[in-house]
Amino acid sequence: MLSRRSFLISLGSVALTQLLSGCGDRAAALRVLLLQGSIPPQLLKAFRQQLPEPPTLSFKPKSQLKDLWTQLESWQGKNTDSQGLKGFLGQLPLINQNSPQMSDLITLGDAWLGSAIQEKLIQPMTLTEIANWQQLDSRWQTLVKRDQAGYLDSQGQIWGAPYRWGTTLIAYRSDQFERLGWTPRDWSDLWREELSDRIALIDQPREIIGLTLKKLGYSYNNQNLANIPHLSSELKALNQQVKYYSSRYYLQPLIIGDVWLSVGWSSDILPLVARNRQIKAIVPQSGTSLWTDLWVKPRGKQDNNRLSELTKKWIDFCWQESSVNQISLLTDGASPMIYNNLNLSAKVRNNPLLFIDKNIMNKCDFLEPLSEESQQQYERIWKEMRTGQLYQ
Repeated sequence: MLSRRSFLISLGSVALTQLLSGCGDRAAALRVLLLQGSIPPQLLKAFRQQLPEPPTLSFKPKSQLKDLWTQLESWQGKNTDSQGLKGFLGQLPLINQNSPQMSDLITLGDAWLGSAIQEKLIQPMTLTEIANWQQLDSRWQTLVKRDQAGYLDSQGQIWGAPYRWGTTLIAYRSDQFERLGWTPRDWSDLWREELSDRIALIDQPREIIGLTLKKLGYSYNNQNLANIPHLSSELKALNQQVKYYSSRYYLQPLIIGDVWLSVGWSSDILPLVARNRQIKAIVPQSGTSLWTDLWVKPRGKQDNNRLSELTKKWIDFCWQESSVNQISLLTDGASPMIYNNLNLSAKVRNNPLLFIDKNIMNKCDFLEPLSEESQQQYERIWKEMRTGQLYQ
């Protein structure tokens, strides 16, 4: 899921974050670099207003997760742009690259977390002293506890503060399915004969092999694909159903009716469903994959996992009751505190794409880091699937 991106981006956040940034960025008491659209502008304004003596705040958006990753690398002198003169000049210490001052927090997707730890781009944080950390669902706490290699470790340090999450969904054209006389309910429907050459999928091995594992009753995080009966034949059959693979343009064919069903990320699909009456979406009943946006702390000149009081206030503010509602209502995602908020908005509670039925939610999986051997297995099987080399 390393290329998860936003297809429809809210422009409203830009204006407000520019107001909050101001010209005093280098003297800001709190600097946050965030994924555009992942925090509502109203929330930033409310945070500023609730501080007794509002300090200078700098909240700056980046449009894609890969831009935030590049910024993390840049702060550690790992700028990957090495092509031609631009890359050469970028490595010279005396060249002013207009790189922003290091932020106190930056958004990172959970799929990037293991690599960020391995490459020493971020440092652990002390979150247990924040009151609402104890209220955070255990699956999110488990997700951000890692060892120094970036793998899940129940005794590991805390490397991120989850503040928004979403899913992989099935989106479909209701007009076409009315003619068919049925609607999608689960991953197994992708193999139905009526959908041959009518499907678009994101171009992601973990997602597509993972949903096939779900169809067969397994987890997205199975480490040994060789032990899964019928996996090769199921993947071959699915590949024959698919018209397009694209992590960027998988919804356009659905919009114009070239395909009848697309599989992709809720951050892309939710705004489309809201604007197009012909497009519906479902959470597969056997469970789906989850993603989450995290606040992480860039590694500074000196390792220090303690957070400033203002940084802790911001993280805690994102987990408070009013923030839970705003994040879930005004972004194309939901708050990780959604299930323990007694005053959750009815619009959120009654939306099955956000407030997922707990029986289904319990079957969902975050995409956990794989061992190098398992990763190679996934890549090999994906290549064989796409080139038609899989055997039955």
